[in-house]
Amino acid sequence: MRSTITERGQTVIPAAIRRKFNLTPADRLEWIVENNNLWVVPVKKNPIDAFRGAGAGGAVGRLLADRQKDRQSE
Repeated sequence: MRSTITERGQTVIPAAIRRKFNLTPADRLEWIVENNNLWVVPVKKNPIDAFRGAGAGGAVGRLLADRQKDRQSE
């Protein structure tokens, strides 16, 4: 799927993607650049609640620790 970037830097998320990932106007997108790759990751309004139950073996704890480290480095 493709979308166009406007002069103001805006773009539209295709409806099929919004439906597949249950994206709503309250959600955010995180843009990650690794080497020459660009990743767009949906982030729910409360990412901890959205993630809870999906991880095993302390994944939620690691996510919280990573978020705390990110906040401290800002």
